[in-house]
Amino acid sequence: MAEVSESAPSSAPGARGRRTGFDWAGLRADLRGAVPDASLALVLTLLIYWLLYARVESGASATIKIMPMLADADKYWMYWMCQAFGWSAMLWAYITVAFGLMRSGPRPRWRWLSAARLEKWHRTTSLTTIGLMFMHAFFFFTDQIRDNQTRWSFGRSVWTAFVDSFVPGGYATGTGQVAILVGLLALYLALPLGLAFYLRNRTGSRIWLALHRFVIVVYVLSIWHTLLYSSQAWFDGPFRTMVWALQLPLAGLLLWRLMAPARPGERLRSRRDHAVPFSARLAGRVVVGATLVGLALVIVTGVDGGRSPDGVSAAPWPDQWVLWSGLLVFTVAVVVTVLRLRGRARRSPGGRPAAPGAGAETETGAGTGTGTGTETGERSPSPVDPR
Repeated sequence: MAEVSESAPSSAPGARGRRTGFDWAGLRADLRGAVPDASLALVLTLLIYWLLYARVESGASATIKIMPMLADADKYWMYWMCQAFGWSAMLWAYITVAFGLMRSGPRPRWRWLSAARLEKWHRTTSLTTIGLMFMHAFFFFTDQIRDNQTRWSFGRSVWTAFVDSFVPGGYATGTGQVAILVGLLALYLALPLGLAFYLRNRTGSRIWLALHRFVIVVYVLSIWHTLLYSSQAWFDGPFRTMVWALQLPLAGLLLWRLMAPARPGERLRSRRDHAVPFSARLAGRVVVGATLVGLALVIVTGVDGGRSPDGVSAAPWPDQWVLWSGLLVFTVAVVVTVLRLRGRARRSPGGRPAAPGAGAETETGAGTGTGTGTETGERSPSPVDPR
């Protein structure tokens, strides 16, 4: 989801040839800019770890009711670190989606909250989110190695842990066969959709922007993974309800952004030739509106899929084939959108989407990936924008 800004100044003579590949310089600049943000995320992760540890030691942790063998917090510290990184990743994903939606839609008219500042925060929190997601999976991997070594050799333990932790569909037992697949799909979609920003000089800003709009799916998968599998939010109760309730502001912000986008060309009845048909754009707004109503009903009724501590847990749902089918549909939608844009580019004068810095629009995205642009009267420190 994006907002357009003014055209960037033209590139210097001879620069065009140097700007057709992956923008490593921009990525390095954004990574440096994300250091304070990532440092704050690590501090918060340690605080969450301390809270989880204290709850285990006091016997108040809901996780212990599900898996009593984890009651030794010192022995299973890698599992609890995995959980801590998972929660901080979820929080940063929430924050970066909010920044992206505000950047590409109506935003508060506060002087200190300029478009350039929102854009910078969106980029840095996006990169941090991807890092936290990886660390969440990495500590699950290390805990699996520890557990496997009670039965197998080190080599087999590492390989089995790798398959369970990083191969989609590799975890084949219990709720994890669905929930871990959902989490891995979120991670592996975040990487190409987020880092596609750094290829926009080759693809053109319009194609990058179209790809970046799909990043919202990463957030949906992430929150699904959290509510489905997090042992801290497993049971019905105030905490689980709070996680659901926190989705209301984001859904409202997304609907607001769709109904009143910053770019006039993205309005529903715009006459501009869109890569996405009018019917699909209308359906998207209807779906987001229905989601907002659904979230409100979930919170009011309390029926949110949580388990009762005294009840029997439901079987994992949906089957993996449903998720793989959904991924196929999603991939087809992405490919069709890109092909439509490429077709438009061939029909337009010049036959190729313009790249930022060559008279093209520079745009900013929103979601759980990467997105940035050049502001009117201000330039980003680099031609890149991470999430």
